[in-house]
Amino acid sequence: MPETANIKGVILCGGLGKRLEPLTRITNKHLLPVYNKPMVYYPIQTLVEAGIKDIMIVTGGNNAGDFLRLIGNGQEFGLRHINYTYQRGEGGIAEALSLTEHFVDRRKVVVILGDNLIGGSIRKYVEKFKLQDSGARVLLKKVGDPERFGVAEIKNGKILSIEEKPKNPKSNYVVTGIYMYDEKVFDIVKTLKPSGRGEMEITDVNNAYLRDNELYYDILDGWWTDCGLPETLYRAATLVRKKNSLL
Repeated sequence: MPETANIKGVILCGGLGKRLEPLTRITNKHLLPVYNKPMVYYPIQTLVEAGIKDIMIVTGGNNAGDFLRLIGNGQEFGLRHINYTYQRGEGGIAEALSLTEHFVDRRKVVVILGDNLIGGSIRKYVEKFKLQDSGARVLLKKVGDPERFGVAEIKNGKILSIEEKPKNPKSNYVVTGIYMYDEKVFDIVKTLKPSGRGEMEITDVNNAYLRDNELYYDILDGWWTDCGLPETLYRAATLVRKKNSLL
């Protein structure tokens, strides 16, 4: 697979996974099995398949060392090495991303939430992002329960607004946990204030790009799921099993 030069990859695996207790009482959510592999394997494979080989994993909680024992230097994925950093507490997705600034080193970056699994490839979206002069790109998906996510209102090929977990969603299109940012993202994060739940929200990052007319989107092909609830963890395993049976 040709390497996508100069684009970094970041996988966010912090958080305590409280909605999956008691499963997460003794391990990090992203190390739980999804069918026949640990959850974190899937976003690593997504990045590698897209040609991104320079990857950092942001971990957290009491089981961060288990990632190193499991993944090592990434040799299993065809990588020469893999990078790790640690997030204390639960400061939110944007705070976790800020910890990777030294690693990204003013390059473009593709960020994946560690509990987001997809049935296809992001390669064509990454290629489009490479051709962007500046700005960000997000991947949207139509879902039946948009109130669980950041909801995008779209019209004439443009995002008009993104609202985090709204009670009355303006559409069924949600922002998946796959984000592509230029080097300005870390400057944006530094301007954020914690939300009502005390976290630095990634939706605020996306809305900052939106205000500057620099937020682009694609509709993600194939299935997509998170694994944040027992129901979605089971769904993910079912989808992966079905995908594997078709190979």
